[in-house]
Amino acid sequence: MKPTATASTALLSLLLSGCFTARESRIESDYSYAGNFRHYRTFAFLQSMPALEADTSVTVDKTVREAIQSHLRSQGYRLNQRRPDLLVSFRVYDGAMRFTGYNQPDLMHWLKQDVVETEDIPADQRQGYDRVRYLLNDGTLLITLIDHKNGRAVWQGYASNVTAPNTAQASMVMRRAVRSIFDRYRVLSEDYMQQNPMQH
Repeated sequence: MKPTATASTALLSLLLSGCFTARESRIESDYSYAGNFRHYRTFAFLQSMPALEADTSVTVDKTVREAIQSHLRSQGYRLNQRRPDLLVSFRVYDGAMRFTGYNQPDLMHWLKQDVVETEDIPADQRQGYDRVRYLLNDGTLLITLIDHKNGRAVWQGYASNVTAPNTAQASMVMRRAVRSIFDRYRVLSEDYMQQNPMQH
């Protein structure tokens, strides 16, 4: 490759990187094609969020839990600590981080195909996972839903730019982040769909 081309390529990469990192926030999600989303009814929390700062971590943890629980209940899921279908894990990462997501069809579009990929489906007939690398800035809230039966993550949503200078603002930012993340998980529980057949 010619030196001038190399220099131009390096400059273009630097400019693209600058545009990429300048984004204030990002809301993304991805999912497993093996997720049995139409048959989940209950959930429980897997773990607490590790402390960020002593004076804010307890309040933020409680805010995130309550917001997640509220959204899942509004979609027909029931809290069940003994035998949940889904385990909910969440964590707040401080500062910038690089993250691998996937370029996929919208989850609701995928569910309309009424397909759950199992081990019985030949590898050449399965959906591929197109990896995408993100740079998430100024703190990231990551929420993961895990199929309790097989222990595999079936969905995750994440929002960047979730840092706030004090407890009151942090709670507001976290509630907004949880709402934005769950805007990407609009799957109703099996019980809800059975009670409200027009919502399919």
